[in-house]
Amino acid sequence: MNTKEEKYIEIYDSIKALLDGETDVVANMANVSALIKDTFHFWWVGFYRVIGEELVLGPFQGPIACTRIKKGRGVCGTTWERKETIVVPDVEEFPGHIACSSASRSEIVVPVWSEKEIVAVLDIDSEHLDTFDETDKIWLEKICTLIKI
Repeated sequence: MNTKEEKYIEIYDSIKALLDGETDVVANMANVSALIKDTFHFWWVGFYRVIGEELVLGPFQGPIACTRIKKGRGVCGTTWERKETIVVPDVEEFPGHIACSSASRSEIVVPVWSEKEIVAVLDIDSEHLDTFDETDKIWLEKICTLIKI
């Protein structure tokens, strides 16, 4: 069985190949979400795009989700506001957590940058506590640099 890091190395190369030459950001976000979900079997994997003053639901894999999130609200909105990746071991302990699904127990949200602006966030939820660590943070940040908007 591959370690978590070995899986990330494999999907990083796959994502790089998938995105090479494809200019449609929705298609790219959809494929990235699907590959991460298929590899790690996380509860929910998807993107929220910055549109005006809100994050708006983009391509995702998993159960239905919140459609719009304001800056500074929940883990996604806080990531956008702070301009940094946030790892939440237990969503019940995150002030202002938005519970789109009661099954979500831990979460990681990674900003997607274009130049010096955040244009989207990658949101991943797990139905288990304390799922995400520094390995996830490092590799998901690398994956997000491959998404060109």
